[in-house]
Amino acid sequence: MPGPAAATIGGNAAREGGLPANCGSGVATRWAGTLAAVAREVYLIRHGQSTFNELFGATSVDPLHFDARLSPLGESQVAETRAEALGLDVDAVVVSPLTRAVQTALGLFDRGRTPFHVSALHRELLANSCDVGRAPNELAVEFPMLDFDHLEHPWWYDHHERDERGIAIEPDHVVQRRIAEFTAWVRARPEWRLAVVGHGVFFSLLVGRHLANCEIAPWRP
Repeated sequence: MPGPAAATIGGNAAREGGLPANCGSGVATRWAGTLAAVAREVYLIRHGQSTFNELFGATSVDPLHFDARLSPLGESQVAETRAEALGLDVDAVVVSPLTRAVQTALGLFDRGRTPFHVSALHRELLANSCDVGRAPNELAVEFPMLDFDHLEHPWWYDHHERDERGIAIEPDHVVQRRIAEFTAWVRARPEWRLAVVGHGVFFSLLVGRHLANCEIAPWRP
């Protein structure tokens, strides 16, 4: 949904010759919507290193760190990236409910200056223990400054068929549907400059490459 600025741009363009003066309002609206899609700035930010990343990278064995937190290195990565993130001057921050992403977002951005929205649409592809989340009321106790009330429980993928770790692996068609839903949701947002704090596998499926921990990557939805 284009913001007020898009409607103004569309109206000015019509008056200045970008559109016929007698064009219908529907044409002007569609043209303004196209401008909004072109002008919108979205920045994908992968979370800092988690305790799962740290141990799995060393052993290739799932350490069973459910909803893994940031490791000490991950906390340092967030601190080192904060100035760059603040320099983006975003209108809003969209963050996954997984703890490592929430910690990253709160460390990168000033919640008093920038609104936060928690969204499970871009949660990580559930393949390991770290991708299993926590109940909204439990998250709210640890992060009372954020709103989790709109989340379903469970908000992560859950199924009765589980592997030997007790984990329900998210099928490809489910995550592909989420990617389409998330892209449409971002396109409909009113903000012009948006930061999305999320996860490596989901972002790699979204943009076709793997982001490093705390990497900031522009994305055109």
